[in-house]
Amino acid sequence: MERLYITDVCMRDGLQNQCAQVSTEAKLALAQHLVAAGVASVEATSFVSPRAVPQMADAADVVLGLQQRLPTLRTSVLVPNLKGLRRALQAGCREVAVVLSATEEMNRRNINMSLAQAREESALVLREARARGIKTRAYIAVAFDCPFEGATPLDRVKVLAAEMYAAGADEVVIADTIGSAFPAEVRRRMTELATVVPLDRLSIHLHDTRGTGLPNALAALQMGVDQFDSSVAGLGGCPFAAHAGAAGNICT
Repeated sequence: MERLYITDVCMRDGLQNQCAQVSTEAKLALAQHLVAAGVASVEATSFVSPRAVPQMADAADVVLGLQQRLPTLRTSVLVPNLKGLRRALQAGCREVAVVLSATEEMNRRNINMSLAQAREESALVLREARARGIKTRAYIAVAFDCPFEGATPLDRVKVLAAEMYAAGADEVVIADTIGSAFPAEVRRRMTELATVVPLDRLSIHLHDTRGTGLPNALAALQMGVDQFDSSVAGLGGCPFAAHAGAAGNICT
């Protein structure tokens, strides 16, 4: 393997839980620093309800600012549904991501949908985006363990990953949302997932709750994964998993 591909998710995952409002200008300055450090891909924001996530209320302004200042930076944005996709398209986004949790309760807490509804909505978003020539990513959240339902069945993760790939995801991101994975399980799950999604379309999103984030990344790397999410300073974490002690992402 000659090259790794890293997407820094700090602007979205890292900032979404911050109590103090971060200005649009500060977000754009952060992106410029990341690019200066060698980062070529970021997840910049999310087109969600400003009431639910006030930190992302300036999503359209962030996208416009990045297009003007850093036009060659690969920039993706999170969209929870078709409404979010339409807002992202209006803002001129060229790459979008959906998040499908692998358990019933996590979907209800995160996007107020059942698992069945989330599967259908995610597939619709992916197909619509692809029809418009937009690149796509699909997260499978709580792909190892769920803070509400415990261990996530591997067979279910495989089915969901295959569905998202079939719906048009250019990249399927396997997320250890609460940072509970360990290297042997990372190897096992990524090996199995590579039977339903081509290995070069698989990415991994790791958190460092138990201090195993980097060993888990190494385990994925050793079995051929070359696409990783990370966050500057290790910031981030799902607000709906906080009660499980979930920590931030692995540090860029």
